[in-house]
Amino acid sequence: MSAMFRSLENRNYRLWAGGALVSNTGTWMQRVAQDWLVLTVLTDHSGTAVGITTGLQFLPMLLLGPYAGVLADRFRKRVILLWTQTAMGLCGLAVGLLVVTGSAQLWQVYAAALCLGLASAIDGPVRQAFVSELVGRDHLANAVSLNSASFNTARLTGPAIAGVLIAWIGTGPVFLLNAASFAAVLVSLWRIRTSELAPSVPVTRRKHQVAEGLGYVRRRPDLVLILVMVGILGAFGMNFPITNALMATAEFRMGPGEFGLLGSIMAVGTLAGALLAARRSGPRLRYLLGGALALGFFTLIASISPSFWFYAAVLIPVGLASITFLNSCNTSIQLSVDPQFRGRVLALYLAVLQGGTALGAPLMGWVGTEFGARWAVAAGGTIVLLTGLFSVVAISRSSPLTLRAQLRSALPGKSAARTS
Repeated sequence: MSAMFRSLENRNYRLWAGGALVSNTGTWMQRVAQDWLVLTVLTDHSGTAVGITTGLQFLPMLLLGPYAGVLADRFRKRVILLWTQTAMGLCGLAVGLLVVTGSAQLWQVYAAALCLGLASAIDGPVRQAFVSELVGRDHLANAVSLNSASFNTARLTGPAIAGVLIAWIGTGPVFLLNAASFAAVLVSLWRIRTSELAPSVPVTRRKHQVAEGLGYVRRRPDLVLILVMVGILGAFGMNFPITNALMATAEFRMGPGEFGLLGSIMAVGTLAGALLAARRSGPRLRYLLGGALALGFFTLIASISPSFWFYAAVLIPVGLASITFLNSCNTSIQLSVDPQFRGRVLALYLAVLQGGTALGAPLMGWVGTEFGARWAVAAGGTIVLLTGLFSVVAISRSSPLTLRAQLRSALPGKSAARTS
């Protein structure tokens, strides 16, 4: 099998990847339907309301993520995932039934987004850490990249399907289809052969386990760098559902089909970035920094797009840059963190990423509503670009060799002292 897809030789990983692909497609369909429902049905194109909905969905990760990481380190990940995936499917079912019966109200969508966020806060770090149990260390970097490829394949198809379905039959059935899609990942979890998993040694229960995880991160300057950058980029550079919705509707006066198409076009770039990452043996600092700089630059270009199709085309390099950055961060953490801390560090990573989005989404939505969609996109691009530049300067002036060595130590079978 090609080196790009070598993790698929593992039966358990094939099952997991297949179920996740179906479920992720449904999730992206629901994201488009949710934004469209709030933006055009429940409000009069309120970017603030869309931002609040997004914020409620990601805020629980900021508050509960570190504790979810403790669960991931202490208990069987497969069992936790069975519960969280069921809960997330029920959230989609509840909103779908409210919409198709004509009784949906904005506060109910807010409540459902919060419930979904609570389940996702536990699901996220457990799901990320579960990959290490499905494949060995030598294939872990490849498996992480293929997970990104699967996610972005869903991102390529889900929004386009949702846009067409919203135009044909409305938003309610899209929520119901997402709820049904969770059956795929639940079946895959039941069919996984537990005897072939490689679970890490569970961490025994004791006090201050969250503080232990935070202390571990503080002793790792490479992890501190990653988390600071992820928090800023998540808050100001990765609110694509909001900015795309505002640009499509308020700036270019497009409908749901074109709005869904933007997500699919952007996924061309993210899928390409994930597949390119799958060919690499491990993380590199230059990809992390380069992804951040490119994301800021192309986002600024998008803010001055003269037409809808120019804006759509620029989303391809935006997607490529964003996934290059995120995949480098995720792989660095997965491979360089001690197994007994992996769940807690991944939880902190997701808390910073999604928590940043929760805090930044309402702000970006407000900027788009009050000053215009282009200003929201331009503000995000400027902050991201400056963050990338400051990170380059900080590394060059502090301890670049230490950071490079720690990132390089994540490579399977490589010495930390080896040069890049």
